[in-house]
Amino acid sequence: MPNTQFTRAIFPGTFDPITNGHLDLIERGARIFDELIVSVLRNPDKNPLFTLKERIEMLREATAEHENVKVDAFDGLLVDFARECGAAAILRGIRAISDYEYELQMALMNRRLAPEVETVFMMPAGRYTFVSSRLLKEVYLLGGKIDDLVPAVVLDRLRAKVAVP
Repeated sequence: MPNTQFTRAIFPGTFDPITNGHLDLIERGARIFDELIVSVLRNPDKNPLFTLKERIEMLREATAEHENVKVDAFDGLLVDFARECGAAAILRGIRAISDYEYELQMALMNRRLAPEVETVFMMPAGRYTFVSSRLLKEVYLLGGKIDDLVPAVVLDRLRAKVAVP
């Protein structure tokens, strides 16, 4: 018997900036869930390169072709935001064992706080398993080529924001 229940999920992150690894997970998550809310964490303590507004704009542009993908921002506890949105799941990407250890702790705490919200782990495509926003910014700032690791909107914004050697 087919499941006729609408399923909404949240894909949270800092997205400073969005990478092709993020986009891979968003595209695949959009096929699994009826609606995927890409949620940008408001966390000024992380000292992001891009403002919250810029990150939201880049995400909206990069995901515009997916009608069931929405972009929003949140602060506070992720599970509180999930409840507010009526989300049944939290989508999290895992690139390596080190990610898994951290993500497992977060998933177990989230389960304790909101047992009705499931955490779904997904691995990015193999060609993106080493990609992180932090690493890409570092490589870009040192003059390295990252064209095939970020969407064009990100590369344009990086070039406009930072002059590199």
